[in-house]
Amino acid sequence: MITIDKFNFSGKKAFVRVDFNVPLDAQFNITDDTRIRAALPTLKKILADGGSPIIASHLGRPKGVEDKFSLKHILKHVSDLLGVDVQFANDCVGPEAAAKAAALQPGEALMLENLRFHAEEEGKPRGLAEDASDEVKAAAKKDMKEKQRAFAKELASFADVYVNDAFGTAHRAHGSTAIIADDFDADHKMFGYLLQKEVDAVEKIMKEPARPFTAIIGGAKVSSKIDIIENLLDKVDNLIIGGGMAFTFIKAAGGQIGNSLCEDDKLDLANEIVAKAKKNGVNLVIASDAKIGDAFSNDANVKVCDADKIPAGWMGLDIAEKGEAEFSEVIKISKTILWNGPVGVFEFAKFAQGSEVVTAAIVASTANGAFSLVGGGDSVACVNKFDAADKVSYVSTGGGALLEFIEGKVLPGVKAIRGY
Repeated sequence: MITIDKFNFSGKKAFVRVDFNVPLDAQFNITDDTRIRAALPTLKKILADGGSPIIASHLGRPKGVEDKFSLKHILKHVSDLLGVDVQFANDCVGPEAAAKAAALQPGEALMLENLRFHAEEEGKPRGLAEDASDEVKAAAKKDMKEKQRAFAKELASFADVYVNDAFGTAHRAHGSTAIIADDFDADHKMFGYLLQKEVDAVEKIMKEPARPFTAIIGGAKVSSKIDIIENLLDKVDNLIIGGGMAFTFIKAAGGQIGNSLCEDDKLDLANEIVAKAKKNGVNLVIASDAKIGDAFSNDANVKVCDADKIPAGWMGLDIAEKGEAEFSEVIKISKTILWNGPVGVFEFAKFAQGSEVVTAAIVASTANGAFSLVGGGDSVACVNKFDAADKVSYVSTGGGALLEFIEGKVLPGVKAIRGY
């Protein structure tokens, strides 16, 4: 597989799939441009070589053409960051897009309109009646697959080379993230810098971790992380369970959890995970105490108790002093760390200390030579809140893509370029 560093884009037009799905306020101002900045090295490399990037992305979840999801709202900011006056096509396919792509000169850039304005991008029929027969659904699905192939082929026709730098959508077999790659040979399709870094970071911890390897898995529900946990139990030395999901484990073990979040239909599953961890020699760590509140609010009354002795009317919203020490002790001796999911309701100041302590422990371990990967929206928000993003080894931009990669799944956007 060719790498972007070894490719000379001089005189070439490059179709670059980026992830510019950034948050906008009511006046269409970008409130967080992290994803745009993350793609700049790839775009600047193409321009510096004397190539012409054709920038393609989605924004939001439109059900057709919707002005609030138009990429024209971010065009000026992208131009300012890139240092060139990026041109704009009012559609991502069709005569205007084709003409503007054809007219691009070396060192010029073009942004196409939102890919998801077309159902063909995602490859899912729109407007199909819910009560449609299986035959009708099957026919619509087959027709859409053919249209998706034609859509991807038209996108590919604009360029000489394909660059995928959108890790956040790499788990989707969409027209611009996977199908399009079929129209380029192995020497003319590649990862952008960001996607390559994401793949390298995840594979570093999943394939060749320095030990001890510790995974910190938090969040609300066991059910949303079960595939990750199952895959990690064959790889990690320590598994720290935090957040709301911890109380499903505590209740499964016979503990009293008051009004804490719990998935009662996953109690047996929790016990199976505990048993598998023991069988595999994995040190499973759940905080022995909890900071509890009498309401899900920053205005709640707060006290500390054993995590398995939470009184009725109260709920666990963070780990407390013992849990902080237990988690920190494991993290600080680790050589590889994966963090996905906060250990408390860090959005509330009263219940943010546990996640702040975990962040500090990861930073300390990283400074001592550990490789630390932080991923998932809430975990990333944590390291940003506590000014630690530049103090860990890698912060992933991928949400669902990262989770599926850690689960051991093959990502279509990755496979389309390197074959596996």
